[in-house]
Amino acid sequence: MMKVICTMAHLPLRLVIFTILITMVATVTPITHQHFKEASKFYNSPACLSISEPYILCSHQALHLAMTIDKAYIRGSMAAILSVLQHSSCPHNIAFHFLISATANASLLRATISSSFPYLYFRLYPFDHSSVAPLISTSIRSALDCPLNYARIYLASLLPSCIHRVLYLDSDLILVDDVAELAAIQLGDNSVLAATEYCSANFVSYFTPTFWSNPCLSLTFANRKACYFNTGVMVMDLDRWREGDYTRKIEEWMEIQKRMRIYELGSLPPFLLVFAGNIVPVDHRWNQHGLGGDNFDGLCRDLHPGPVSVLHWSGKGKPWARLDAKTPCLLDALWASYDLMDTSFAFDS
Repeated sequence: MMKVICTMAHLPLRLVIFTILITMVATVTPITHQHFKEASKFYNSPACLSISEPYILCSHQALHLAMTIDKAYIRGSMAAILSVLQHSSCPHNIAFHFLISATANASLLRATISSSFPYLYFRLYPFDHSSVAPLISTSIRSALDCPLNYARIYLASLLPSCIHRVLYLDSDLILVDDVAELAAIQLGDNSVLAATEYCSANFVSYFTPTFWSNPCLSLTFANRKACYFNTGVMVMDLDRWREGDYTRKIEEWMEIQKRMRIYELGSLPPFLLVFAGNIVPVDHRWNQHGLGGDNFDGLCRDLHPGPVSVLHWSGKGKPWARLDAKTPCLLDALWASYDLMDTSFAFDS
């Protein structure tokens, strides 16, 4: 692979990416069990504060980052972790908080993460979905109905109370800038979270006619400049979340949804109902989302105009699945450079 890259140094970027994709597709080995390579060790820059491991869990100076990890998305999670570490100026000051299903094999997940990232500070948090499962309504894509997809709603209760602020990231993204810049975004005096807003999106489409025709419901957005925002990248003030009992407020909308069918799109609409118009907007470069296409076909998409710090494959099409199917999109080659999957192993079930 390195020889191929070196011999193409004079070619246009898009042609280079295309050629790399062809090379990768030709060498993909189908596997059943997932094995991951050990990542390189990354070091703090001299300017970083020194935080000893016993104290990092509750350190206000540490960067607290939360993600979900499960069997279906672990390949994406491993790539996301690598991208965070590789571009961080202070990787040893990051505390990773991984939310897992209460029924998952925690020992196997812990061993998998540790084998690829021996120096990573992380904790696993089993999420008992028994309380949220009865509130989940079927959506337009079955993957959105996974209870773990709703775990971000419960971060404030799952994480220790000594953690006051957290950066939440989806598993289908990679960072190409220092995560500390994103995590340091100020939330002002009252806001609970910060995320990328898209006020040009058709906000009405995120809710059903039943919602908009009911004045008691639609007045929810009165006196708010409500815009769509993506919940795959969020800076969250957990103290304000706990004080405002926002988990319960989201659950109340989910209860209404079970009775009246006011939206179709998984865990996103309840967030919009509670927070839209009241968040701190983040520069779009921190969430170039939609690279997985829509929720039906998952077709290839290009980047939005402007700078890029986070590439996010939200939507049906995931880069690892498209690579394995030998139908990659052009931008999937960028994700593949962070893929730790060890394709030298091939096992039967």
